[in-house]
This record gives sequence, C-alpha cells and structure tokens, in this order.
Amino acid sequence: MPSNPYESQPPKAFWRSGVSERNLLGISDIFQPKFEIDRTVRISCAGSCFAQHIGAQFKKRGFNYIDLETPPPALSRERWHVFGYDLYSARYGNIYTPRQLIQMLARARDELKPVEAAYIDDNGRARDPFRPAIEPDGFADIDELESDRRYHLSQVDSMLDQTDLFVFTLGLTEAWECIGDSVVLPTCPGTVGGTFDPAKYRFKNFDYEETLQDMNAFIALAREKNPKMKFLLTVSPVPLTATATDQHVLPATIYSKSVLRAVAGALSQKHDFVDYFPSYELIASHPMRAMYYMPNLRNVAAEGVAQAMDVFFFAIGDQSADIERSDQATPVEASSDDLVCEEAILETFSQ
Repeated sequence: MPSNPYESQPPKAFWRSGVSERNLLGISDIFQPKFEIDRTVRISCAGSCFAQHIGAQFKKRGFNYIDLETPPPALSRERWHVFGYDLYSARYGNIYTPRQLIQMLARARDELKPVEAAYIDDNGRARDPFRPAIEPDGFADIDELESDRRYHLSQVDSMLDQTDLFVFTLGLTEAWECIGDSVVLPTCPGTVGGTFDPAKYRFKNFDYEETLQDMNAFIALAREKNPKMKFLLTVSPVPLTATATDQHVLPATIYSKSVLRAVAGALSQKHDFVDYFPSYELIASHPMRAMYYMPNLRNVAAEGVAQAMDVFFFAIGDQSADIERSDQATPVEASSDDLVCEEAILETFSQ
C-alpha cells in the first residue's frame, strides 16, 4: 500500500514528468474523452472565432458535421466566409458569450423579441445587430433582413433537433447590451455597424456566476428539446483585442479567460454529458512559450491550430489524425488570417 496518494499517480500528474521533461509537441495524454465521438455522431459547432478552426477540422476529416445554411450557387467559394457561410452550423456568425448563445436560442424559440431590430445606414440599407458581419454591405432593406432572419432562426431551431454533440468555444466575458431589454450584442454599436449611443447601450463584463448560469440555462433548454444531446466545451486561446474596462488589456484578458475556463471545468466535472478539451492550455499556457502565436502574440499560428487538432482527434481515436501537418495548415482551414473575427476591428481604434 502506498504511503500517500501521490505515490500511485501516473507520470502525467507531475509537472516534471508531465510537462518540463516532455516534448510538448508529442503530448498525447492531456485529454481523455468522456464519450465516443465517431462519424455517426451529428455535430454542431458555435462560439468565438477560434471555433471556426474546430468546425473546419470536423468537416475535413469526414465527420457528420451539420451545416444548415449553405451558400447560394452563385456565390464563389472565396466569398463564402465573407458572407458568413461555411463558418458554423448555421449562419449566426461569432457567438462570443454564453448570454449571446442563450438569447439566440430564445429568439429561435420565439420567446424573445429584442427592442433592437436593425441598424439602418444613411442609404437605407439594413444590418442585423445580432449578425452584423454576415452581409458586408447590409441587406437591401428591413424586409429583406427580417425574411433572412426568420429563415436563419428556423434553422437554429432545427439544428438543435438534429444535434448529438454541440461543440461550443467560450471566447469573451466582455459584451455590450441594450439598456431597454438587456439583450446582448456580438459587437459594440459603432464598430461593425450601428451608431453608439450611451443612452441605449451599456458595457457588461460577465462574472463567473453569470457565465455559469447562462451555460446551465442553455444546456437545460437544449436538452429539453433534445434529451440525448452532449456538449464539448473549449476556451479560445485568442486574447482580447481591446478591453472596455479601466484595466490594462493583459489582466483584462486573464480575467476573461479565467472565468471561462473555470465555468467550462465546473460544467465538465458536474455532468457526464459535458466534456472539456484543453485547446486553451495547448496553445496559451506558459510551457508553450508563445510558440503557437503570430508575432502580434494574439493570432494563433497554423501550427498551433494543427497541433491542438492533432491531440483532439488522436484522443478520440480518429485515424485521419495522421494527416500530414503541411496538409492541415491550409489557408482556409488552419490559418487565423482566414477567420472572420468581428472583435479584431477594435484594433483600428488604437491610438
């Protein structure tokens, strides 16, 4: 009998044998999936911009990936992402916070009618406040926007009926909400679209309890609709482009990621139908020495994406994890340059 519990722990449980003396490029025991994920599992994906990498890999490797809003035939392949196609399982764009996620579901169930219906520009063109980047020049008018939105929300509702595994990447705690009804927007008005008015909009930085409550609410509603649904959570390793708090952007980023990581861990520990994949740790933790970031220390390099995806697919037993690394790091599927990330526009306001 061991003299203490640590004597029976495996090498991965110790920092020296699990990290400092390991070749981190060959790490393979950092993730043990809770449930089987094979090509019969119907998979949907949503989240912040880093989630686009995950969805692309499921598609590339031939998994049963749900995409319910496909591009029109006349739209060239090079323009799909510009118009919000081929990014996620529906054309909802980036979902940065759990509050945004749960409110999207409420809108799809016709349980929430936001006060903010549209951004109208000087030419009369309309932009969806909840998907401001999906039409680069906006819709022709409010009628066209509302028609597209009705179809989109019907597909969101249908997606949950069809999903066996919902993959969600938590990205931010900072958000902007409408004062009139506390509905959260994906971007600050006046950045991607709309006009900022402090009488209409306010800054919101979600704490741990709020974030956990929102994720629990989404999971409960999703499983009410589809009782067998499982969830795979990740945390985006992409730092904040800018913060609206009075803090330096570095501690603001650490706060945000700490809250999201703690929530993901709590949900995974509590539920056997929720799992957590440590893409954040594989890319952003200090043993990686920032080698998976581009020189701006924000955008994730193609090699970092490929490494994290290799670890995940190897862990779930996918034989296509042996794909050549040079093949994985294609501009469309692994480079951050091709991501649609509305938050990145905040860099243009830097002084």
